[in-house]
Amino acid sequence: MKKISGIIVDPVARRQFPGTLIIDQGRVFDILPDSGVSGPFILPGLIDSHIHIESSMLTPAAFGAKAVCHGTVAVVADPHEIANVLGVAGIDFMIGSGKQVPLKFYFGAPSCVPATGFENSGATLNAREVEALLRRDDIFFLAEMMNFPGVIGRDPEVMAKLAAAAKMGKRVDGHAPGLRGAELAAYVQAGISTDHESGTLDECYEKLALGMQIMLRQGSSARDFEVLHPLISSHPGQCMLCSDDLKPADLARGHINLLVKQALSLGHDLFDILQCACVNPVRHYQLEVGLLQKGDPADFIMVDDLAQMQVRSTWIGGELVSEKGKALFEVARPRAINQFNAAPLTAEQLQVKVRGSQIKVIAVSDGQLVTGAGSHPVPANSVMVEANPETDLLKILVQNRYAPAPPAIAFVRGFGLKRGAMASSIAHDSHNLIAVGTNDTDLARAVNLLEESSGGICFVCGDEEKRMALPVAGLMGLGSCEEMAQSYRAIEQRVKENGCQLQTPFMTMAFLALPVIPTLKITDLGLFDVEKFVLTDLFV
Repeated sequence: MKKISGIIVDPVARRQFPGTLIIDQGRVFDILPDSGVSGPFILPGLIDSHIHIESSMLTPAAFGAKAVCHGTVAVVADPHEIANVLGVAGIDFMIGSGKQVPLKFYFGAPSCVPATGFENSGATLNAREVEALLRRDDIFFLAEMMNFPGVIGRDPEVMAKLAAAAKMGKRVDGHAPGLRGAELAAYVQAGISTDHESGTLDECYEKLALGMQIMLRQGSSARDFEVLHPLISSHPGQCMLCSDDLKPADLARGHINLLVKQALSLGHDLFDILQCACVNPVRHYQLEVGLLQKGDPADFIMVDDLAQMQVRSTWIGGELVSEKGKALFEVARPRAINQFNAAPLTAEQLQVKVRGSQIKVIAVSDGQLVTGAGSHPVPANSVMVEANPETDLLKILVQNRYAPAPPAIAFVRGFGLKRGAMASSIAHDSHNLIAVGTNDTDLARAVNLLEESSGGICFVCGDEEKRMALPVAGLMGLGSCEEMAQSYRAIEQRVKENGCQLQTPFMTMAFLALPVIPTLKITDLGLFDVEKFVLTDLFV
């Protein structure tokens, strides 16, 4: 038996008291009050209720080695990024990698692979395959149902996936940005129980009234917590905390512990915060994660100062897994699996011939996944439509990376890039090649660099080439969090030094290919109007 003493913070009884945990065979055998005990504080381990591990550019094992240092003991993860590239084989890779480390991974069955029928992906998961996944003991829920038009319209394939989850008694995650009124009601009535895409409190109140759980998101690209945090106090029983997508440099700094710290600084009650960070995810998803109750798995963290939430140590299953910011286990080097068959590009292929007097333009806002739909007049007597960095009119392209094909080309505002081009094989959710640039020569070279390395991120400006390879599905690297963060940071810094004003330019660019978040996006098949849910012509 192990004995761990401190100020025990009980999130269920909502009280804290000096005492000692008695741990036996990985579980809390007993909890003994002891007035003679002083700090540190003992709290339940923290849970990220919705994350795509792939967006950290780390394998699950490497992610786990860093996340436990910040007090995370479990994550509810949607592996749809790698599923779009490699199908079930990709999901199996994620589950296998996660099993190498103590962090508890709860993976779901991706519901939308691909996200829509208006793009090419590396794999598809139909209703039969999704049902087979949901039958597995290592698949715990149906992941975010992004095809809300399909739910509202009762598409047979979509409804079959929802029915399979209901039959297995497994939760269904939602993805419904801006959905309101009768359409929202129809969406919730289909059995969808969560949403992490709400942008306003009014939107949240409507979803809460229908019984949904709202996930308060603070990721690297989408940062909604500042707007939505009042829900921690007003609706503590219906909220959870999540990051959704987190780049390696941000994970290196912290995880859900930073949200707890921020919530405390905003004046929220500690037990309301822990209700969101620990209790609600465990109860909603029926996770085998402890909440500092007798008989629970011994999953907890120790901190010296609640206000700072600097984690001294993390325990999972009664074992010390991290201490003083270091994981106490080794991570094996992963094998690389991938699918990559893009054709090389030439600058001439990126030329856009004039076919009208105005073009449609994707309008980007920093920190938002929702984009605007603007327009730009084509100069009189022009033969080609060119990027113009002086007016922040940049060219954007998406190219099928699974089969040789010409790229889709459009224009975007909001990056502020003055020189060069940036490219990535991370382009949600089908993960074709995406690039934004100031000129065709640099754009073509940037895309071709990624083809040469079978995926990654890069920046090109004339003779300058900076690249980070991502050999695992073109999404993840082979290094540790610190190693990947250093490489990523160096490339991102060059993008910013050449004029880009976005906080997370590569993550922002990656979401411009996701045709399920309003308003104007681009896939490998062309410009996409999300509100009308159709491909649309570049020219007005």
